[in-house]
Amino acid sequence: MPRRLFKRYMPDPELLKNHRSLRFLGKLLHEPNLWHLNRRSVSRAMAMGLFAAFVPMPMQMLLGASLAVIFRANLPISVGLVWLTNPITMPPIFYVTYSIGCWLLQTQPISLPADLTFAWLSTELSVRWQPFLLGSLVTGVIAALAGYGLTNVFWHLHVRHAWHKRLQARRAKQR
Repeated sequence: MPRRLFKRYMPDPELLKNHRSLRFLGKLLHEPNLWHLNRRSVSRAMAMGLFAAFVPMPMQMLLGASLAVIFRANLPISVGLVWLTNPITMPPIFYVTYSIGCWLLQTQPISLPADLTFAWLSTELSVRWQPFLLGSLVTGVIAALAGYGLTNVFWHLHVRHAWHKRLQARRAKQR
């Protein structure tokens, strides 16, 4: 993966170290591995961010940041990937995770009413939280493993391609 692409969109590490919502991590944010752009830290960040994105909890960014610190993953990438589930994408993603949880638990999923209200959602969720949580965790683990593996593969292929281009350029110069 080209580092320039990641660096172009990365926030300033000093801004993140002093951000009020990440202050609870304290001196842990001064770990250099949290800011490196190498294959290991980026692939770990993909895994941590994708897992945190599928966990149905408020303040998923804190989970993504905490996992990045624990596993020494790239912090900005991990926190940024959490926004995969945003207010627009959350309903379809969580419905799919609920359906997967129902399939795993072999229960019948409920159908959505024509007039979806918060009261209906809160009462049904209090009864049907097990398939939703199981589906979210399973989907999060699968997405994390896929993100980790695909990042490693694509990074390796990119490095290999760049190496071959440099080798061909050297050979062309020697002629």
